[in-house]
Amino acid sequence: MGCQDEDMLVQKVCEIYDNISTLNNLKPSQDVNMLFTQLVLTCMPPSPIDVTKLSNTIQEIRSKLIRLCGEAEGLLETHFSTILGSYKTPLDHINIFPYYTNYLKLSHLEFTILTKHVTNVPNRVAFIGSGPLPLTSIVLASYHLRTTSFHNYDIDPLANSLALNLVSADPDLSKRMFFHTTDVMDVSNDLRDYEVVFLAALVGMDKEEKARVIDHLAKFMTPGSILMLRSAHGARGFLYPIVDTNDLPGFEVLSVFHPTDEVINSVIIARKYPKPVLVHTVLDQQGLGPAAIILPSKCSEIQAFNPLNHGNMIEELAIHDQEQLT
Repeated sequence: MGCQDEDMLVQKVCEIYDNISTLNNLKPSQDVNMLFTQLVLTCMPPSPIDVTKLSNTIQEIRSKLIRLCGEAEGLLETHFSTILGSYKTPLDHINIFPYYTNYLKLSHLEFTILTKHVTNVPNRVAFIGSGPLPLTSIVLASYHLRTTSFHNYDIDPLANSLALNLVSADPDLSKRMFFHTTDVMDVSNDLRDYEVVFLAALVGMDKEEKARVIDHLAKFMTPGSILMLRSAHGARGFLYPIVDTNDLPGFEVLSVFHPTDEVINSVIIARKYPKPVLVHTVLDQQGLGPAAIILPSKCSEIQAFNPLNHGNMIEELAIHDQEQLT
């Protein structure tokens, strides 16, 4: 993409932003749906553009646009969660949500990446920012991690009430899905209970907010546990915050995947650094204490047995026409 193409892309995004910002509200409607569809279709094609290096004026528009996208996404999920909750068995009708197929693909992708870096099926998973329609947790619990308990955290009590209503009628998920109404920044020692923590894309709407959340997770997650983050790449950075892999203090980045199909979010998987291990206590010459403390190397990590191994599925998922899960 040349400079002229980038300029045209930015101009188009700014035009759509101007139209969105004049709307009376962002609840699902013909105008809202049309404008956000235009925005997604404009930003979806793979692009080498680095939106973090655009002018300050465009950065300000991008920041506002991400917040508008977040608000619209929340209202859309609330709308459909309310509809689904009116059914006797809500999950039997979950495919009425227009982006359900995208969540199937994204969850499949995240599960496949996870299987390459874990040795056992996790017992407890946390999802931070689960919202009123916690599709990632529902899909993972239903199709991939069928014995795992999912603890969903959201700051909005209405979102959790709607989400709980969706799974209450399901005899399996109602026993394995839990909802906590709290700010993740107020969760401390409980974070040590999870082998895997998912961080939703819109928890931390800008670089500073995201950094504070990541620092908090690094402080309280158990050493060796996994953090799954959603980011964005190229022009998709107009829709969601971008997580720089250099901004993950306390974590070792294991893998980054940028989808090129209708799955918008990039996926980053990282491992909380283990604590230093006291290998042996050789006294120094003055007899003042231990002289040798080292960190365990990658070679010392147990990676051989993986009951979830799916071979080269990550590479296969890059193909646009990936078959849907059954």
